[in-house]
Amino acid sequence: MNRLMKMTPAPLALAVALALASAPLRAQTQGGQGGQGAPQQIRIAAQPLAEALNDWARQTRIQLVVQQSLVAGKTAPAISGSLTPRAALDRLLAGSGLVAAMEGNAAVVKTAPATPAASGTSTLPAVTVVADGEESATGRVQGYVAKRSATATKTDTPIIETPQSLTVITADRMEAMGATTLKDALSYTPGVAITTFGADSRYDWLTLRGFDAYAPGFYLDGLPLRNNGNWGVWRTENYGAERIELLRGPASVLYGQASPGGVVNVVSKRPTAEPLRELQVQLGDHNRKQVAGDFSGPLDADGKVLYRVVGLLRDAELPAENMPDRRFYLAPSLTWRISGDTRLTLLAQVDRTRAGVYNRIRPQVGSVFPTAIGTRIPASLLTGDPNYDRFHSDQWMVGYEFEHRLNNTVTLRQNARYGELKVDYAGVWPNRRLTTVDAKNPLNPANFMLLGRYPTGSREQVSSFSIDNQMQVDLRAGDWQHKLLIGLDYQRNRIDQYTFSTGTAPSINIYAPVYAGPIVEGAPYMNADTRLAQTGLYIQDQIKWGDRWSLTLGGRYDSASNDTFDRLQGKSTQISQHKFTSRAGLVYVMPNGWAPYLSYSESFAPTGLFDPVTRDPFKPETGRQYEAGIRYQPPEGKQSYSAAIFDLRRQNYITYGTGGAAPKQTGEISVRGLELEAMAELAPRLNVTASYDYTPRAMVTASANPGEIGKQANAVPRHRMSVWANYRFVNGVKVGLGARYTGTSHGDGEKIAPTKVPAATVFDAMIGYDLERWSLALNLRNIANKDFIANCDQYGKCYYGAPRSMVATATYRW
Repeated sequence: MNRLMKMTPAPLALAVALALASAPLRAQTQGGQGGQGAPQQIRIAAQPLAEALNDWARQTRIQLVVQQSLVAGKTAPAISGSLTPRAALDRLLAGSGLVAAMEGNAAVVKTAPATPAASGTSTLPAVTVVADGEESATGRVQGYVAKRSATATKTDTPIIETPQSLTVITADRMEAMGATTLKDALSYTPGVAITTFGADSRYDWLTLRGFDAYAPGFYLDGLPLRNNGNWGVWRTENYGAERIELLRGPASVLYGQASPGGVVNVVSKRPTAEPLRELQVQLGDHNRKQVAGDFSGPLDADGKVLYRVVGLLRDAELPAENMPDRRFYLAPSLTWRISGDTRLTLLAQVDRTRAGVYNRIRPQVGSVFPTAIGTRIPASLLTGDPNYDRFHSDQWMVGYEFEHRLNNTVTLRQNARYGELKVDYAGVWPNRRLTTVDAKNPLNPANFMLLGRYPTGSREQVSSFSIDNQMQVDLRAGDWQHKLLIGLDYQRNRIDQYTFSTGTAPSINIYAPVYAGPIVEGAPYMNADTRLAQTGLYIQDQIKWGDRWSLTLGGRYDSASNDTFDRLQGKSTQISQHKFTSRAGLVYVMPNGWAPYLSYSESFAPTGLFDPVTRDPFKPETGRQYEAGIRYQPPEGKQSYSAAIFDLRRQNYITYGTGGAAPKQTGEISVRGLELEAMAELAPRLNVTASYDYTPRAMVTASANPGEIGKQANAVPRHRMSVWANYRFVNGVKVGLGARYTGTSHGDGEKIAPTKVPAATVFDAMIGYDLERWSLALNLRNIANKDFIANCDQYGKCYYGAPRSMVATATYRW
């Protein structure tokens, strides 16, 4: 040991070793196993090698001796899982030119000895082996198959141990598919309908398991992007996302008020220890021109301060009448590794959109059904007005993620964000039927040529603050492990809006439209200042018994308030509501990669309305789900397969009787289904994703209006399926092909205006070439430019799906 003492230890590791000197060292209890020891849970983030070795010393309680000069400027990969101390140390040192030797009760890190090649022999190239457990819940995933996530538990957890349906769409998958919007990214995912309003340039309208995901909003890095169901909706950018995660089913225990269908969480790109430099240029139809960049790496020699800057600038047009589609997006971030136990990440973004409005709204008669004289409205018709329609959006956000590990047991986190959003939207919408000009002669062709229209729009300003405080306690006793999470979160949103949906606009000839004439906006139906607040206290325990059983239990108590000042009526309304929600799930992980599970989860959403009879606020509506499923992740390779059956109910929602009857909180919607999903690298350079939904039941089961019972509330086809595959040849050429099928449904308005939305299949494709630092790709969505009805609503209007789009992308990385 004299030689050891002459070396300079890593200061923090030595301090920990001295602090633990009175405790039995793990190496001493292993009976001379050379530091191998029994496997234990070790979790170390990707970071500078010196700090990673400090973390290893703390978690293994083995003294570590190393010269600082040997590790300066070197980085270590993330490792996580059940590992022996020696195996973990070897993974940290892999590729660094250093090796470890166990001397007595200490580990010594030194330069690897040179191994000259024998005469007449050749040296094989170095091979880097990346273990499955080295992925983190927020980091980049190579390929399509993620193994870890935090969306379902708010802790870094293997997906195979998650007792609820969860899909992770990785950045690689989005890039291969050419997904430029969030709904494009989710278009090959089970349980998701991206056709709620067909082709629409304003927002990513989605339904999850038959329920609206548009309100109360999506999530960004686990914090809410809240809206109140109008037009002040926060936008996300795929190029700024490391992954998009979809948790299906109620999730109020972790997130508070939420849709019963599930949660969409966008995970931002974060600073990386390894330098990353990327420039990208896109050209496409409709004069699309876009430049984007992604740069990351350390700012100092020790790698304690990391940066990342992601941005794009787009100048394009919408698919009709040369309306603009311009966007500017910039997302800088900074990570400060204050110590091996403390980390702070700052995240910010600015997003500016200047665009027209593109949608494909049509009356039901003339689109799904022909008119009385057998004609149909041209699918290419713009029913809006390019001289009036606009969608201008400005948003910015700034926040942070702070983590401090007190010791091997307790970790503290605080995540917070503040943002502001301003929306100026106006558009012209068509009437629900063509204009009759000759009532005496119903079959006069003139009765099927003019389409009346009216203006609609909103001007909104939104400010939002949210904060989530967490304490994670990791306990172990024998074969039992507890990951206890206690959290307190708070959010406050102010929404000032002026919204109208009446007025006058000129009719247009559907065969020879002329966009001219005065448009007069009507009186607003909402002119209000609304303040939404929510405070939630939650607790979750992830219990593991051995390496097989995982039990998740959780509960949450929320207090939510809605304070609205209605300028139209000159009065204020205050509603406060409280709700307790719970969840439970059990998973059994087999050694061969199979993992069956059972789960129960709940959700709630404040109603914001009063009972007109009692004058008391209605109680929050609720959701509950029973789910049983199975996952399969083979121990070798990158593959993930899952199947789930579920019984999901939205309960206590407000319904209205016939003849102007008072509203009652008696509504219930029942959805039952089966979902299958596969994501796999079936062979080197061959990635496949496939999904299938079977939903035999999606109907109103209780309502104040008997005529609604047994009808669909939202469009849910009985069958939906998709498949996408892409392959890269050894010469660098790559190809991809996908198909998306949506079966027939009764639209969103069966209970009011029954219709039958026909089934449709669309195809997507990609062809490209990878050459050294260049990646070239041409992506086409809806290759055949098929005109299909995506959905119909309860007002007698239908929506065509998106037309063909073509985008050529050139990416240079160095």
